[in-house]
Amino acid sequence: MSGNSTGNLFCVSAFGESHGPAIGGVIDGCPSEIMVDYDLIKRQLSARHNDPLAINKRREPDEVEFLSGIMDGKTTGTPVAFLIRNKDIETRDYPQEDSLLLKPSHGHFSYWKKYGVFDYRGGGRASARETACRVVAGCFAEMYLRQFNITTEAFTVQTGKIKSELPFDDCNSEQANENPLHCPDNAAAERMLSLLEETNRANDTVGCIVGCVIRNLPAGLGEPVFDKLSAELAKAMLSINAAKGFEYGSGFASAGKKGSELNDLFLSDFRTKTNFSGGIQAGISNGNPVYFSVAFKPLPSIGQDQPSINTNGNPGLLKAGNRHDICAVPRVLPVVEAMAAITIVDHLLRNNAYRTK
Repeated sequence: MSGNSTGNLFCVSAFGESHGPAIGGVIDGCPSEIMVDYDLIKRQLSARHNDPLAINKRREPDEVEFLSGIMDGKTTGTPVAFLIRNKDIETRDYPQEDSLLLKPSHGHFSYWKKYGVFDYRGGGRASARETACRVVAGCFAEMYLRQFNITTEAFTVQTGKIKSELPFDDCNSEQANENPLHCPDNAAAERMLSLLEETNRANDTVGCIVGCVIRNLPAGLGEPVFDKLSAELAKAMLSINAAKGFEYGSGFASAGKKGSELNDLFLSDFRTKTNFSGGIQAGISNGNPVYFSVAFKPLPSIGQDQPSINTNGNPGLLKAGNRHDICAVPRVLPVVEAMAAITIVDHLLRNNAYRTK
């Protein structure tokens, strides 16, 4: 199976399955002499476990074992290899008689057709369990970005049909921290939590939209044509489990506008009066904050029995389980931040390669 690595100069490779003995990864190209912030890693992994209604019964400690690339608390410039052992494995939740049943809207059918086999235990490689590796790698990217004061922060902006109408400029961390969904609009967050409770009572799941802001990014990041910063961010975000849509800046709303309405006019300091471009023009950052949104579908593992077929085409009943989430938020927020940070660091390093002095 290829396709388990991302990046050109800051390269992240990951491995492992949901119910295998461990997951892990290798960060190749991580700059040396970065002071490793173990507390940041713990906080971000803990945020990935944030389950306001305590729905998901799986409880993984996510203790990271570092195997290489760190000495005396600093990165050495050699590959940083890490391992996270799976501790809370419940194979009885995936009985053998269900092993051939195809989960609706899951990766089972497509994996089976591609590889001739699929890991039915919680989704195997297609499980969101693998995102813990992205979070660890993203923490190293964030540690590197600190020296440039570049930050990435994700927010919950929509759950189901309940949406925060706050513009990205008004997304405030302190306000967002007042609720478990990390939504900058506390009134909307309250309604979102009520919707999650209602969805849980119905043994169902619901979709969401996550917004992310990258601040203090210099102008000039991104490569022409095929490796545009916007395209790279889109690829990074759409690689996250359950992601179904990506837009940056004014996004799809641009289609209903005129150029005279949407052009970002320059000010004397080379900044722009507006930021409809979302900090990226011609695929290259322009010095304004970069902002984008990612849409996530309702998660396909639901608390209801579902009719399906097995790999022989015979009908069967897929039994409901209790080890799943009802919405991608808030657990996906640190994953979005991690993928944004990894993408930015890769482009910072690529940009530095052009410099001759």
